[in-house]
Amino acid sequence: MNYDVFFFEAFEEEQQMLREHMPDQIRAGYTWKTIQEAGEHALPAPLISVRTQSAIPVAWANSMAGILTRSTGYDHVQSYRRMCNTDVPAGCLPLYCNRSVAEQALLLWMALLRRLPRQMDHFAAFQRDDLTGRECLSKTLLTVGIGNIGSEVIKIASGLGMTALGVDVVERYDFVEYVTYEEGAPRADIMVCAMNLTAENCGYFNAERLRLAKPGVLFVNIARGELAPPADLLQLMQEGHVAGAGLDVYDEEPELAVALREGRLSVADATHPSPSVSATLALARRLDVITLPHNAFNTVEAVKRKAQQSVDTVLTFLSDGTFTHPVPSALPA
Repeated sequence: MNYDVFFFEAFEEEQQMLREHMPDQIRAGYTWKTIQEAGEHALPAPLISVRTQSAIPVAWANSMAGILTRSTGYDHVQSYRRMCNTDVPAGCLPLYCNRSVAEQALLLWMALLRRLPRQMDHFAAFQRDDLTGRECLSKTLLTVGIGNIGSEVIKIASGLGMTALGVDVVERYDFVEYVTYEEGAPRADIMVCAMNLTAENCGYFNAERLRLAKPGVLFVNIARGELAPPADLLQLMQEGHVAGAGLDVYDEEPELAVALREGRLSVADATHPSPSVSATLALARRLDVITLPHNAFNTVEAVKRKAQQSVDTVLTFLSDGTFTHPVPSALPA
């Protein structure tokens, strides 16, 4: 192996900050590519670091010393360990982007309230027909999943004079007004998905559950794409029940992201890889939908925190084989 640690999916700004913090004696390699885009060659380092779009090869399972996911969530690592029936040590970074992701949710719901994509589309004619938006004051926002990110969403919404409700199986914050989904959905003008992804809640925001929401609800997902099946969301939008959607994450995201970067998913392409990806592309063409490239975590401040926390975690692991924030085992006891 040529490196002590190898970082996949590290875009230019992140690479620069990682290099600034990494001690010279650590042999670190970097690429912006996923493992699949880089090529599934020999394992480049005993410790690898990924985000969410790389599929770690099964063949590497017994050769790796550890996996660091530079993500607040770790469902993808748990899925890999279950698939390979291995408990290879793994760590995550749960605290670097709480605020940046919550602010991205704010950006999305405000843009949807004010119909920003349609406003931009109407600039060429410079007319204001069918552009009347809404203000956020006194609107009700339901956040589903009240962890590090969801709690920040609640704080922001409350500070804007909104009624902020939260749904979670664990009621850990005393400043949150907790409700059940069934209680909150009919009241919500805006719903924000901030849930962690588990085997139990995959597909949580299906058509049946979305129909419980108030007609005209705006839906924002800054958590995991698998929580909201795109075909169901598209159906509810075509019916007019969901009035707008802001998406930063996607179902089948590794396939979608790589195919888009390679230019294999143009609007004219008649051979989309899956119905889920086709539904995502149909959503992206709508003026009542905002689609972003899984970028909610990406602020200057958050990238600085991520780089520093990544390097600190790498140094700890290379020193004593432990992670500061270990990923829990997903294997049967």
